[in-house]
Amino acid sequence: MKLYVIVSLWALVTITHQIKTQDNCVCEFISSEKPFPYDKLKMMQDSASNCNNLMSPQKAFGLESLLLGLNRRLPQLEDDVEMLEKEDDGELYGVLSLYVIENELTEIQAMIDKLNSSTSEHKRLGDDTAQKLEDVKEKMEELETFDAMQVMKKQQANQRLKRDLDQCRNGGLHPRPQPTKHTEGTCPHGRFLNVTGPRVFTTGEYPGSYKYGAWGRDPKPEEGKESWHWLVMLTSSNIYAHYVRFYSTLSSIIVGVSTPGNVLIHPSNPTTNTIQGPNVVLYGGALYYNCYNKDAVCRFNLTTKSITTLQLPKGTRYNSKANFCHLDECYVFTDLDLITDESGVWVVYTTNQDFGNLVLSKVEEEENQLLSLGQTWRTSFPKSSVTNTFMVCGVLYATRYVDKNLEEIFYSFDTTTGKENLNVGIFIDKMSPNILSLNYSPLDQMLYAYCDSKLVSYEVLFEKRSNFYL
Repeated sequence: MKLYVIVSLWALVTITHQIKTQDNCVCEFISSEKPFPYDKLKMMQDSASNCNNLMSPQKAFGLESLLLGLNRRLPQLEDDVEMLEKEDDGELYGVLSLYVIENELTEIQAMIDKLNSSTSEHKRLGDDTAQKLEDVKEKMEELETFDAMQVMKKQQANQRLKRDLDQCRNGGLHPRPQPTKHTEGTCPHGRFLNVTGPRVFTTGEYPGSYKYGAWGRDPKPEEGKESWHWLVMLTSSNIYAHYVRFYSTLSSIIVGVSTPGNVLIHPSNPTTNTIQGPNVVLYGGALYYNCYNKDAVCRFNLTTKSITTLQLPKGTRYNSKANFCHLDECYVFTDLDLITDESGVWVVYTTNQDFGNLVLSKVEEEENQLLSLGQTWRTSFPKSSVTNTFMVCGVLYATRYVDKNLEEIFYSFDTTTGKENLNVGIFIDKMSPNILSLNYSPLDQMLYAYCDSKLVSYEVLFEKRSNFYL
């Protein structure tokens, strides 16, 4: 028998007594090592998870959105006060201007109150989280004493080495794949390079309500409505809507003060020619959307309250038979996607004849205000493998779901050259797992996303873009 085995065993245990019987020998062993406290480890894991939930990026971006709204609203108030000083004749114009300024002050005060409340809440959360992290650190240091073989220390060292190696390979602290190929379409802003942000993140008036919807700005606004923002929420079964809601400024939509309010399409919801699905856009003072229970595009004129319909080609799939999807979920009633760019309104859909592949058509307005289907392009990529589409300067872009934090703009179709690109490689940081509608506004070169009831916007970066933001 090998002696060193006996010595090692003797070092770990103590023989307290022996009882001899006729058939066997019984020994009682007492370990010199303390039992590992698995309950404490589980407690630390729960505490760390709670810290992550408390200090989520959504809370930080909410505060940033409020600051952005104030930054824009205060100069506007100064301009209105200067205008009042110039036109003040003690009569009608002065009274109207005072009324406008009074409303602006009310909205700004609401933003300041919300900002103060958010700041206090963030400070409290920061203090609580700091204390919890300190407690977690102390407990983890206590747990490290059980690592007699220093296995965890070696694993931590290996993880640090691996992280440093990845940073060296990618050339930065936060590596992100860069676009590998640019489309060849012509654009006054230059090439589409990247998407940054979110620039705005808000829960709006109804936090957590109405998962599906859309929001944005009119790329061709009517006079006096240049700063207006619109919102459509699918208020019936997450499928249907019968009104569009307006906000006079970005700060109004952030704090949830709707002025001038709702414009009703029809008193009933749903019914003939009301909204079906979240892929809605506003252009030239009219709302474009998928008509209720039809393979057709509806245009609702906000001034005349009239509705014009555009029948899509025979075989067009509708009523949730050709949705945007990813591996885990399909976004219901997203058969038709209405989108805008510098040239107007487009519709993305698919037909039985195209075997489910993306089809893109230009929506044209005739002199008699009727709608017609303009030039149509057919692609080779299936619509069900896409989560959203949008247009920029005549180029169709499609996104796909990467994970709950990341969306990728991976595909493009250039209507000028007819070329497809499956390797765009632009990534969007998400504030919620699902982007349920996405649209580009050439008015301010922003992407407007509706994400699980949250309103989010992103800045589109171009090669020649001047650095302004309306």
